[in-house]
Amino acid sequence: MKLSDIERHDTDILILGSGGAGLFAALHAKQTAPEGTRIALAVKGLIGKCGCTRMVQGGYNVALGGGDTVERHFMDTINGGKWLPDQDMAWRLCEQAVVRVRELENEVGCFFDRNADGSLHQKAFAGQTADRTVHKGDLTGIEIINRLMEKVLASGVEKLQEHRAVGLIPTRDGSALAGVLMIDMRTGRFRLVRAKCVMMGTGGGPTMYRYHTPSGDKTMDGLAMALRAGLRLRDMEMVQFHPTGLLAGDHTRMTGTVLEEGLRGAGGQLINHEGQRFMFDYDPKGERATRDVVSRGIYAEMRKNNDPAQEGVFISMSHLGPEWVAEKFKGMVRRCADSGFDLAAGKVEVVPTAHYFMGGVVVDVDTRTAMEGLYVAGEDAGGAHGSNRLGGNGVANSTVYGGIAGDVMGREVASMSLRDPDEEVLSAEYERAIHPLTRAPDQVLPLRKQLQEVMWKEVGVMRTATGMKRGLEGIAQVSDALMEVGVDAGNLAFNLTWHDWLNMRSLCDISEVIARTALARENSRGAHYREDFPKDGGIENSDFTVAKMKSGNVEVTREPVAFTIVRPGETVLPEGEPETLVVA
Repeated sequence: MKLSDIERHDTDILILGSGGAGLFAALHAKQTAPEGTRIALAVKGLIGKCGCTRMVQGGYNVALGGGDTVERHFMDTINGGKWLPDQDMAWRLCEQAVVRVRELENEVGCFFDRNADGSLHQKAFAGQTADRTVHKGDLTGIEIINRLMEKVLASGVEKLQEHRAVGLIPTRDGSALAGVLMIDMRTGRFRLVRAKCVMMGTGGGPTMYRYHTPSGDKTMDGLAMALRAGLRLRDMEMVQFHPTGLLAGDHTRMTGTVLEEGLRGAGGQLINHEGQRFMFDYDPKGERATRDVVSRGIYAEMRKNNDPAQEGVFISMSHLGPEWVAEKFKGMVRRCADSGFDLAAGKVEVVPTAHYFMGGVVVDVDTRTAMEGLYVAGEDAGGAHGSNRLGGNGVANSTVYGGIAGDVMGREVASMSLRDPDEEVLSAEYERAIHPLTRAPDQVLPLRKQLQEVMWKEVGVMRTATGMKRGLEGIAQVSDALMEVGVDAGNLAFNLTWHDWLNMRSLCDISEVIARTALARENSRGAHYREDFPKDGGIENSDFTVAKMKSGNVEVTREPVAFTIVRPGETVLPEGEPETLVVA
């Protein structure tokens, strides 16, 4: 294999990822761009069959009246994010969610659950002052992605399925993006796709932790590429652990999958190893506290328990009535039954599980980055959630900002032209990707398990400086060992071991960034909890971390949060409300 073997392919708009962000970007770009604009959708797997949006159980946050307002949704998002969100991004998320959910229903064709009067049913989620989560039972993501997939497949966009992005290739002066280096996984051949506009929506995927909800092929590839390209990443210490991940043993991949927040919203109770309900010891809201609080409560109870036969705690729903639970949460009842648990009438063992990544590329409210031609939406973009995402805001964020990216690219593509790539960067990314093909074959999986143990123990739910320094040493050991691991280069078509190696390289890179930014934040906010610095550092003095690659090293700085809409001690009210309310 030689650099000269790289195939060259041109398009006008290239979209990476086929989750909610990618599919909405494709649809909106198709609607907005001039006729004849070439649009390509590239995805690591198959369109509509991979990614995190499809796995969404809970629902879609949107303020649709009945006492709820966009302003109220916004304030819940700011308070839930502990005043670290980019307020302009958070406002646009809440405002445009109303538009997007109507689009999902009326144009995309989604069917959501309804009340007897025909209005959309909205269930309770933690950290929210209104029941605002629209859903399709507990299988909301499948409904959204299936309908979006049908639209996209019929739209005429070019489909680059089973194409793995491995490098963002800039122009020679580094100011703009020329294209993306990919591997066609079906053949093992490299392909450089040049584009005038590129939207990155590859999703997060904190699978560097022992317990995690995304599938194992979600490995922070987009953020790793952005880091190498010199882009600024914010809030990278903010890894959200969902409190209730199924704990079914090491023998099954079901371990770590989410038992959604609607269970606790409906009245589900968390029970410790002594059979006692415990969450009110940690927060007055009990099980309906925000995800970060509940995760820490569960983790604290786990540390008290010395029984190796029960590592986690239990969630109990039976007091609500087994028949009612079985009807309202059909998907989860079946999933638990497959793993040997009776969710409706018994108890299910759960553990905090790495679920979502609040950190991401620094973008503006129109998804633009500092690199001309590159746009970022969904979980790859930082800012909207701050230090903690509210359940139900994730799929809203992806679809809202995916649509915005598609609209913006569609309008701007006509004024852009294809750019020549920096051939030196192209060569470096190519050499990086083929590195394991030049080494003696060995196993990758043991290193992944080693990284997961390091991150879970040292850079997990609760953190200390001492632990994170150990974590950085452990990450470095795994990274060094990975560089000595080779892959059989005999057949590169669907060479999954090669892709396992590339997955690990991304995970190692981003694990280091998580640990370094967490070490730099000497206070506790949202998902980031320092046992050696338990105080929040003062809401009025809020700042966020920014990580950037400089001379091969990760450099971490801090920047103040801009209170552009509301300041601590204030709240936003609907138009016409005369009073200013104080927010706790």
